[in-house]
Amino acid sequence: MRRSRPLDVHLALLGLVLSACAGLVAAQPAEPHRLDPVHTRVVLAIDHAGFSKAIGTVSGSTGTVWTNGEDWTDARVDVSVPLDRLDFGDADWNRAVAARGLLDTARHPVARFVSIRVEPLDAERARVHGTLTLRGVTREVTLDAVRNAARRHPLPPFRRTVGFSATGLLSRAEFGVDGWRSMIGDAVELRLEVEATRTRGGADDTADPSPGAEDVMDDDGTADVAPAADPAPDAPVEPAPSDEPGPAPLPATPRP
Repeated sequence: MRRSRPLDVHLALLGLVLSACAGLVAAQPAEPHRLDPVHTRVVLAIDHAGFSKAIGTVSGSTGTVWTNGEDWTDARVDVSVPLDRLDFGDADWNRAVAARGLLDTARHPVARFVSIRVEPLDAERARVHGTLTLRGVTREVTLDAVRNAARRHPLPPFRRTVGFSATGLLSRAEFGVDGWRSMIGDAVELRLEVEATRTRGGADDTADPSPGAEDVMDDDGTADVAPAADPAPDAPVEPAPSDEPGPAPLPATPRP
């Protein structure tokens, strides 16, 4: 039995509406997440006279990551790295790198990376194309990023947290950092470990201080909840009053 043309038209329109609604549900907007300067690290490695790779680390980076925590829709990043906190583990090394012949941190204390576009590779990996401003020079740099996790942090105040790892490679000469060529290589390997907490209205997003188990669930499906405190020891029980007379009082001790 053939369906009438009006019914076919209505079914087609219904299908279009449902498809549009599904698309709206799937495309969650990216939300701002403020970098956690304690758990965010920038690591760089550079050749030292062909003998080894000198390793430097920077803590205290600030900035914002925009993400919905599910895919790379509208994802972007703006990060500032305090180069005056770069540490190679030796005071002389640190002074040499901060000097005018290299990073010149007295005049250029901060490096800044701003994304231009994010190229998704799959649900967890993407290439982040952006501009890096270093020592007053701006060049394009690409980072290979992996989203590690996006969920409520298991510790108070249980903020919504995202974590990323990223790697990249740049030429220091392209940024005017061209001193000590015979001792220090040109290629700089970058590694970033990033944690950021969701913000709303300019304030940190603080969850209910007593979240349910679903809010602190690990990726393996087990609840990451601190064990309950041991119960307090039972208080001593006072004996119930009795109607029976107690023992007779002792006689008073005679005085000499």
